[in-house]
This record gives sequence, C-alpha cells and structure tokens, in this order.
Amino acid sequence: MSTDFLRKYCLTFPGATEDIKWGNDLCFCVAGKMFCVTNLDGLFRASFKCDDDDFATLFERDEIIPAPYMAKNKWVMVQNAKALNKKEWEYFVRKSYDLVLAKLPKKVQSEILNS
Repeated sequence: MSTDFLRKYCLTFPGATEDIKWGNDLCFCVAGKMFCVTNLDGLFRASFKCDDDDFATLFERDEIIPAPYMAKNKWVMVQNAKALNKKEWEYFVRKSYDLVLAKLPKKVQSEILNS
C-alpha cells in the first residue's frame, strides 16, 4: 500500500474528493464528509471508518490502533501499510466510503450515485 495507490483508489468512488487538512494529511471525502485520511510525510499511516464488528477486530491486529480523536466514531489508524493486504485495504476503504455515504441525506446520495 502506498499513498499514491490509496489516492488513485479513493478517487474512483462516485463523488469522492480530496483535500489537504492540518498541513500534511490527505483527506478523502464524499459530500464533504471524510472517509479516509493518510499522511503526506513520514512513514505511511492511514485511517478509515469501520462498522462495529470491524472496529472491534481490526485494532486487535499489530500496527492497527483506534484512530486518535476519531475512535469514538469507529475509526482505526493503520500504522504500517503491511498490516493489511491489498484486498483488505480495498475492502475496508470501500466499506468506509459506503458507511459515510449511507449517513448522507437520501437526496444527496442519489445525486452522487446518479451523476
């Protein structure tokens, strides 16, 4: 996993945008709501939203922790790209996008998915 791969993958989702926040974090959003964040400097790290079951099991793995400031919202931080394989990265990042999209108003969801 790399920042470049993550960027390309996240931007394939309908309505996905990117923005730099907090000086060096690349944030991927849908309708202004974050679904994935990665750092632009230093060692690779990334955070994403999970459902309750995934949140409980993911941070039991080495190199995955509850995301600082966002754990109460069921976000995890992956501190080593190798903590997940490519299929797992794709699955969890897509699931994060889907979870955030599902919380948006139905009208906004429809506009995003039908554009």
